[in-house]
Amino acid sequence: MNKQWYEALYENYGQKYDRESFAQGTVGECDFIEKEINFDKSLKILDVGCGTGRHTIELSKRGYNVTGIDLSEAQLKRAKEKAAENNLSIDFQRQDARNLPFNNEFDVVIMMCEGGFSLMETDEMNFEILKNVTKSLKPDAKIIFNALNALFPLYQSVDEFYASTMEEGNSQCKNTSFDLMTFREKSIVEFEDDDGNKKTLNSNERYYAPCEITWLLKSLGYNTIEIFGARLGEFSREHKLTTKDFEMLVIAKT
Repeated sequence: MNKQWYEALYENYGQKYDRESFAQGTVGECDFIEKEINFDKSLKILDVGCGTGRHTIELSKRGYNVTGIDLSEAQLKRAKEKAAENNLSIDFQRQDARNLPFNNEFDVVIMMCEGGFSLMETDEMNFEILKNVTKSLKPDAKIIFNALNALFPLYQSVDEFYASTMEEGNSQCKNTSFDLMTFREKSIVEFEDDDGNKKTLNSNERYYAPCEITWLLKSLGYNTIEIFGARLGEFSREHKLTTKDFEMLVIAKT
């Protein structure tokens, strides 16, 4: 069975993932998460699509009880190595966010840097992720996540955005196209894996309009839904979502 592009990308990319420009805002993002949960260290947090454990480890360092899940064994391997380097005992699990085993177990779910959501090949699969993380939450709980902002490619150049954030040694997205009927971006991803092998993949990601996110979350029983512009390492309720924000920051309560 052929692997999806996101599975192929992350099967041997743990070391170099941490050097990506989009992975450099961890501390500031965790500062924001702490404020959003009122610095309550009694809360159980689930980090969906935790990758190499950036947010899981940083929050654990600060004394929070965090479980990290990801689909990629390679990403989880790197996460466990980093946790050991920091003398942290963290529950990292290989799980598919479309089919989670948790029921009413967590007070907070975070899905940073898309965290699986919007990477799936169908809208139904993306919705399954939202359904499953909601099932994992206790009553009166909170979800904090990023999603690609569909307003951005309607007014801005995605190619220019990728070029402006490109750094030597990082993955590169080229030849992007945006489908107005599906709100999907297709592009060519070029990168070197941790063994130095050059690879090329065809990516396919879903952008969401704010009203779509609101409707999806309302259908799952969320009572309060707030959406802001997401800026790398500088999450804030003061950042009103605009057409210049590549990602949106979603905060919702059940």
